[in-house]
Amino acid sequence: MTAVSIRARLARDPDLGAGNVLTTLVALGADLDRPAFTFDTDVDGVPAWTALTVRRLDERVRARAAALRALGIGRRDPVAVTATSAADNILTFLALARLGAIPALINAKLAPEITALYVSRLGAVGVLADAARREALAPHGVTLLAPIEDLGAADPADAPEAYRFHRDDPVAITHSSGTTGVPKAVLHSHASLYAANRHRLRMPKAQGSDRLLSALPAPHAATLIAINLVLSSESQLLALSSQTGASVVDAIERWRPGGVLGFAATWSEMAKTDLRGRDLDSVALWWNTGDCAHEAHIRRLISLGYRQVSTREGRVRKPGSNFIDGLGSSEMGHSHFYITHSSETSRYGRCIGRPHTFAEPVVLDPDGNELPPGEVGELGTKSPTLSLGYWNDSVTTYRTRVRGYFLTGDLVYRDEEGYFYHVDRLVDSVDLGGGKRLHTALSEERVLNACPDVADCTVVAVRVGDTVVTDVLLQLDAAGDPSADRTEAIRTALGPDVAATLREVVVVDDSRIPLGPTGKVRKVALREQYLQDAG
Repeated sequence: MTAVSIRARLARDPDLGAGNVLTTLVALGADLDRPAFTFDTDVDGVPAWTALTVRRLDERVRARAAALRALGIGRRDPVAVTATSAADNILTFLALARLGAIPALINAKLAPEITALYVSRLGAVGVLADAARREALAPHGVTLLAPIEDLGAADPADAPEAYRFHRDDPVAITHSSGTTGVPKAVLHSHASLYAANRHRLRMPKAQGSDRLLSALPAPHAATLIAINLVLSSESQLLALSSQTGASVVDAIERWRPGGVLGFAATWSEMAKTDLRGRDLDSVALWWNTGDCAHEAHIRRLISLGYRQVSTREGRVRKPGSNFIDGLGSSEMGHSHFYITHSSETSRYGRCIGRPHTFAEPVVLDPDGNELPPGEVGELGTKSPTLSLGYWNDSVTTYRTRVRGYFLTGDLVYRDEEGYFYHVDRLVDSVDLGGGKRLHTALSEERVLNACPDVADCTVVAVRVGDTVVTDVLLQLDAAGDPSADRTEAIRTALGPDVAATLREVVVVDDSRIPLGPTGKVRKVALREQYLQDAG
C-alpha cells in the first residue's frame, strides 16, 4: 500500500484519532518496516540514535502495555507520567492509550513539590517515573508505580487487545506552562487532539516534513500531535530529550532533518548559540508553535538551510529556508494560525497570520463583544482542536469560555486583510492610563529589532504606587559587547509612552531569567522580585 493511499484512507477514517493511529496502521497492513521514530537515549534495549520501525515501535508499545495491565491499570485510569527522556514519555503515552487509560504527562523540569501538588489535584492512580524523578518525588508522598524504564521488559504477546476509542473519549492530560504557579491540567479527547492532523492529511505534505526533528518538550500536547502526524504521514521523527540551543544544533548536524519543530524558546536558545561554521544545510523548514516567534530570530533562521523553489526552468534548490509561525497553546490543541516566512517575505510586527480553516478566532472586549479591525482585545476562538477543559477544575473551565469561544489570555488585533497580530499576554500587559498600555511582548520585539547583537530580551514592567517602572534585561549573542550602551536605541524603539517608564537597561546572563518547564520566561516571578526590591 502506497504512502498516498495510506494517507487517504486515514483521512477518511471517522474512528481515527490521537489514541489509535499506531494500531490502525498495523491493522491496515501499512509498511511496518519503514523507520518511524528515533530517540536520543537508549530505551528498551534499543540504542540511542537507532531508528525504530513501525513494527518495532508497535512491539515496544505492546510490551509496555502488558506491564501496565499487570499493574492493574485499565480503561479511564488517570496515570501520571514524568520522565526525563523523550522515549519514555512517548512510548508510555502510546502504551497507556492502547489500554484506554488517561496518561497525564508532566514535564520533568517541574519542581517536585509542584509536581506532587499537581498529581494530588489530578486524582491519579499513581505516578510512572524514571530514576531521577522517583528520587525527587519520594519525599513528597506521591504513589510511585513500577519504574518507567522497566516497563519494556514485559512480553509484547501479553498485551491486551487495543481499546476501541470513541471520538469524545479522553486520550491525554497535558499541562499549561506553569509560569504563574501550579500548572492547569488540560484534558484532550481522541478527536480533538487529532483534528489538525486530519486537516493536514488532506493537504500536500509540507516541504521538509518527511524527516522532522522535534525540539518540543516531550510531555507537551504539541509532541503528541507531532508523533501522530509523523505516523499518519509516513514520515520520520527524531524526538530530543534536551531542547537547549546547543543540543538542537548538534542534533541537526548529526541527523540531517528536513524540518525542525520547536517553541519560540527554541529559536531564542539557538540565537544565543554561535552558528558560525555549523552545518545546518539540510533544513528546509522551521515549524514554530506555542508563543509566536520574534522577527529577529526568524530572520536568522531563514538565512540558513535550503529549500526547493518552482521556477520557469523547473524546481531548483535555493539558499534559505522557510519558517512557519502561528500561535497555539495546550488548550487550543494546535496553532490556530499560520504564516510562512522566507527571505522574500516582509509581513512581521508579531503577525501570527491568518486562521486555519478549522479555527474561528475573534477579538473580544472585556464584555465578550467582538471588536473591529485595528482594535486590541482578547483572543477568543472556536475549533474542533480545542481541549475539553481542565481536569477536575470546572470553575476555570467555564471562566475561560464566553459565547462558545475559548479565551486564550492573549491580546491581539486583526487587520482589514484578515491577518492577526499578537501584542502580549493579558497578565503581562500594564495599563499606563489615558487609554494607553505597555505591551511587554511587543516591546521585546522592538528591542530585538533595534539591537542586532541582542539574542533575547525580557521587559519587566511593574506598577509601584501610581508609577509604572520598566526594566529591559538583555541577553547577548556570541558576538555581543557587554559594555556597549544601547539605552538610547532602546528608548527610541520603545516609543515615547513606554520609554517614559524606563528605569534601566542591563545585560544579564541566563541565570537571571527564571524559566518555566517549557522554557517560557516566568514574568510573574520577575515582577514579584522587583516589587519586593521596591518595597
